[in-house]
Amino acid sequence: MATVKTSAQTAVKTKVMPTNDSAFNLLVVLGPTASGKTSLAVKLAQQLQGEVLSADSRQVYRGLDIGSGKDLEEYENVPYHLIDIVDTGYEYNIFDFQRHFVEAFEVVNAKHKLPILAGGSALYVDSILKGYHLIEVPEDRALRAELSMLSDEQLIEKLLTLKPEQHNTTDLKDRARLVRAIEIAEGEQSANAKLPPFPEIKPFILAIKWDRPILRDRITKRLKERIEQGLIEEVERLHAQGTSWGTLDFYGLEYRFVGQYLQGKITKNDMFQKLNSAIHQFAKKQDTWLRRLERNGFTIHWLDGEQDTFSQALAKIAKAQVL
Repeated sequence: MATVKTSAQTAVKTKVMPTNDSAFNLLVVLGPTASGKTSLAVKLAQQLQGEVLSADSRQVYRGLDIGSGKDLEEYENVPYHLIDIVDTGYEYNIFDFQRHFVEAFEVVNAKHKLPILAGGSALYVDSILKGYHLIEVPEDRALRAELSMLSDEQLIEKLLTLKPEQHNTTDLKDRARLVRAIEIAEGEQSANAKLPPFPEIKPFILAIKWDRPILRDRITKRLKERIEQGLIEEVERLHAQGTSWGTLDFYGLEYRFVGQYLQGKITKNDMFQKLNSAIHQFAKKQDTWLRRLERNGFTIHWLDGEQDTFSQALAKIAKAQVL
């Protein structure tokens, strides 16, 4: 059966390729977990001659497949970037992400394709939209020796003095991460080197919204599916291959609670109930972050998740291109 294109689809197809005077040079697809971001990003990439750049802090790791929700089969023939680029054990950070994003952004642009950023890691997305100026801070052995004499409470106080606003609270719970965070904070303050140039980003932001009860049902259904697909076995395999329980704990909710179950700390039923509840809370935090992003001056084009998000997105993009 032949596909009939709407006028909005046709208009976008002919005008979407980014140029110096385009309305945007980066399409951003956001939304809480289980909202359908990946599916929408892929459809838009197919329609708009684009490539997807993932903004997920866990999908960068090889082997973190089911728990991180890679769903690579959804991409079909669409090229994707920033997925499966490091091994577990490596402490991937926001500096790495920003550097890899810039590289991928330039590669996609060089092919005259549209970069489409999709994902739910708020700090990663913020670093691109707000153009964070980040530097690489090497290990400072003298500083580490000095910090080794301090208690955990003193380290926390020192970090909060250097950086009162902490986005990543896990840095406050682990001594090694605390020391590294202080090292980075001091390195940033003393850096004299010229910061690397950051490309000019003109984003067009789409965000999918759902009524909370429906989103809760979607989250619970997806969690059940992931367990059936082998989530527990994935975590078990990662640990058998050498990934410590502590490291798995920092890879997110799914790996944390399944790890606790595999260690015999909680029952399987407790694992499901606690994990399900934690993911619901995480989705609420993502929604709060999106609203805050909007209050900070970013225009967000909201899509109703219960309707055809693809058609809604195309209509909003077409309208932006003719303004």
